[in-house]
Amino acid sequence: MDLNRVVIVGASLAGLRAAETLRNEGFDGEVVVVGAEPHRPYDRPPLSKKLLAGEWEPDRIHLRQPDTFDDLDVEWRFGVAGAGLDPSAGILHLTNGTDITYDGCIIATGAACRRLPEQSRYSHVHEVRTLDDAMRLRAEIADGGRHVVVIGAGFIGLEVAATARQLGNDVTVLEGAPAPLIRGLGEEMGAAIGAMHEARGVTLRCGVQVDRLHDDGVLLAGEDGAEGELIEADIVVVGIGVVPATAWLGDSGLQLRDGVVCDETLNALDVDGSVVPGVYAAGDVLRWPNPLFAEEMRVEHWTNAAEQGAAAAKNLLAAAGRGAGAPEAYAPVPFFWSDQFDIRIQFLGRASADDAVEVVLGSTQPNEDGTVKFLALYRTGDRVHGALGVNAPRWVMKMRGQLMEQASWHDALAHAATLA
Repeated sequence: MDLNRVVIVGASLAGLRAAETLRNEGFDGEVVVVGAEPHRPYDRPPLSKKLLAGEWEPDRIHLRQPDTFDDLDVEWRFGVAGAGLDPSAGILHLTNGTDITYDGCIIATGAACRRLPEQSRYSHVHEVRTLDDAMRLRAEIADGGRHVVVIGAGFIGLEVAATARQLGNDVTVLEGAPAPLIRGLGEEMGAAIGAMHEARGVTLRCGVQVDRLHDDGVLLAGEDGAEGELIEADIVVVGIGVVPATAWLGDSGLQLRDGVVCDETLNALDVDGSVVPGVYAAGDVLRWPNPLFAEEMRVEHWTNAAEQGAAAAKNLLAAAGRGAGAPEAYAPVPFFWSDQFDIRIQFLGRASADDAVEVVLGSTQPNEDGTVKFLALYRTGDRVHGALGVNAPRWVMKMRGQLMEQASWHDALAHAATLA
């Protein structure tokens, strides 16, 4: 196909990496990047940590310096979002009423926070997804002395809880599941992380259901439909997960199922399962079959967004005959990390509810100095499925080769033993 103009929808990490890769691979046509926020691409992980704590200012989280953006020779359109896509005509409709024609398109619109009913009614209720979200919450918690209630004990919720507590606020975390972080780490390891939060002064209440928001805090669900307990709060932070930003693609003919469904090369599929020429996706918005794990997945973490942005751009060029070789399957070992208090959590691979988990090095119990360090492995059948490290970066990263090779459980245990 002719490839003279590529439009990237989403001025995110994935979108930036896609633009950079197009230029680094020698593409000399037009590149247009459309971003819904007014800001140039910035790093999201610090939003719930360094930036929220006031240790960093917004200019510290910019992904590139201004002169680097200029060197890319890219047209940036900020403060406008995609409103619709017509792949057959090669047209992107924008929310400001204008259109952009394209030969190639990379969808990198990310995800948006799940919200509670009537959430926008309450000025004391916050979410943390954007730079502006984080700055508004920072102004509320910076001086300490407030009671902050966090709804949701996922990674963002616990990061916000840790930051708020370190700033001198009283913090209560409400979670409907039996333990924190179940989706990412499973119940046993999630409970271990939860215990570390409790040891640092966070009140953690699992197995509770939120009925609704309240002017004075959060109302829990009672029994048999009765009104439950009121958890009073000065500030409420809703951290109940995200949904991929695909609503604008409803009439596009693309296959949408908790994300833009793509093939192994990140090429978007239509509703009949056929590839859509010239349309690729990257980042939180994308669902694809990872051949390494023989599993369809959607990954919401930094490393994946960065690597997929580059992979989508390379495969778009290859499909157009503008790159080296043919499009390649995207088959990574997923990786994410999270900093909470003095706890560095790193995870390689996947965790599922059916996985067996074994701590193979260190212990989930605090050392004499109060710190915790351990490596846990996750098993599916007779294969290692994931590796979790807490304050153990060397141990966990040296398990990556075992996951790449889909090593047997026996071999993975033997390799872990050499790391002690």
